[in-house]
Amino acid sequence: MNLRIGYGIDVHRLEKNIPLFIGGIQIKSEHGAVGHSDADVLLHAICDALLGAANLRDIGTHFSDKDPKYKGIDSKILLQEVVQLIETKGFHVVNIDSTVILESPKLSPHIPAMQRTIASLLKIEEDAVSIKATTHEKVDSFGETKAIKAYAACLLNK
Repeated sequence: MNLRIGYGIDVHRLEKNIPLFIGGIQIKSEHGAVGHSDADVLLHAICDALLGAANLRDIGTHFSDKDPKYKGIDSKILLQEVVQLIETKGFHVVNIDSTVILESPKLSPHIPAMQRTIASLLKIEEDAVSIKATTHEKVDSFGETKAIKAYAACLLNK
């Protein structure tokens, strides 16, 4: 058994009147994340965790925000491509543990749908995808609904 741990983090600014995508689903919100792609902070953090565990650098190395072909791209596509990259090195995902920091809207009602989506993309059981949500108690840019952050850890096996 060849186990590898990976860790990823992502942050996006929030602005009014744009869509909010987290964990591969769209969530109704006054604020959405700003980014070159659809700015799905959770999927980006998972991508970085997977790439790191497989020693494949980071998401920006593979999907540059300077490349127009990634403008507005669905981050589910990016995650699928990352899964293909790690599979070419002989790895598969064992599990994901993640945390999203967002003041509002509350994410707990959406977590089961996010787990289903992510598990499907990673070709693992839903029970192997942990998603936690927390706030910053109205402190700093995250607590003031100016930004969103996600952390993700993964375990790969070869």
